[in-house]
Amino acid sequence: MNTPANVGHPRSAAALRSVRLLVTGYLAISVLTLIAIVVMRNDATAVNPAVWTRGTIVVAAATVTFLLARSAARGSRGAYRRLRIVSAVMLVAIVVIIALPGTFPLWMKSEQAVCGLLLLGVAVLVNGKHLRSVFTD
Repeated sequence: MNTPANVGHPRSAAALRSVRLLVTGYLAISVLTLIAIVVMRNDATAVNPAVWTRGTIVVAAATVTFLLARSAARGSRGAYRRLRIVSAVMLVAIVVIIALPGTFPLWMKSEQAVCGLLLLGVAVLVNGKHLRSVFTD
């Protein structure tokens, strides 16, 4: 169905506003992390190839998540479905990153934990009964 979901109800608007706020925080932290990686690039203990790769991927994923959240807030059912998937997949990836021994420095695992908490909030909201009912086809 191509008709937009009715996201005008105050409860729906509030939930989607919270999602956008959480995703904006995730994007901001991700961009700041990439800036930190560039600044610390000459410190091999703080920035290794895995950090460069993960930092770049996270900024790309956070940008996609931001765009999906924006579209979902406008009523896009497809964006909402993709937001549900992306937030869950990225949350699992973050848990794996934190659990991997030795690959990532503590500073990056800490940053990923913060991102994970933000995405957990997104996942809880977008998978909640209310928003699921709003976006049901």
